[in-house]
Amino acid sequence: MQTEPSPPLTPDLLLRGYAMGIFPMAEHRDDPEIFWVDPRRRGILPIGGFHISRSLARVMRRGGYQIRFDTDFAGVIDGCADRPETWISAPIRALYLDLFEGGYGHSAEVWIDGALVGGVYGIALGGAFFGESMFSRSPNASKLALAYLMDRLAIGGFTLFDTQFITDHLATLGAQEIPRAEYHDRLAKALELKADFNRQQAVPTAQDVIQRSIQTS
Repeated sequence: MQTEPSPPLTPDLLLRGYAMGIFPMAEHRDDPEIFWVDPRRRGILPIGGFHISRSLARVMRRGGYQIRFDTDFAGVIDGCADRPETWISAPIRALYLDLFEGGYGHSAEVWIDGALVGGVYGIALGGAFFGESMFSRSPNASKLALAYLMDRLAIGGFTLFDTQFITDHLATLGAQEIPRAEYHDRLAKALELKADFNRQQAVPTAQDVIQRSIQTS
């Protein structure tokens, strides 16, 4: 019996998947196939619950870096994929670049001396932000990107930061693991909101980010 080929994954279908609580992955860099994932337990980083350690606060105050948003989305994706094993295949990269062009994809970037040294990227939908991946070519760069991103999301009115899975590294920053049913409930509520990633116009000072983190943690 002949079966119909599955429809190609488009940016619109990808957004519909996120709204349903599932996300795409590939087995490896060269895998042309994309599959959907819906973990039994989901990693989240509570908005307002990002933990800025004393050592990270010192790094932030010391300066010597520049924070930018959405100036090199492709560069952040490529930085995240620049490792021996990655699920970021060429089709997935192309889909996220399309979502960025459509205003759904966003990146938080750390620059030092004109070079992109770290960052995180994800998808914003309603009041939910789906963090996809992050990378670091300089000590603490990914932590810096995440600290400024979390501050921006809080000010923009987001209520859910989805990390998909949880790692020991994310746990030290305040990430938690919740059951699938609870995640879907939080997602449904977040999608009803009209958050604004660009509500925070200027990049805040390190002290402002640290202070707001203390007040909300």
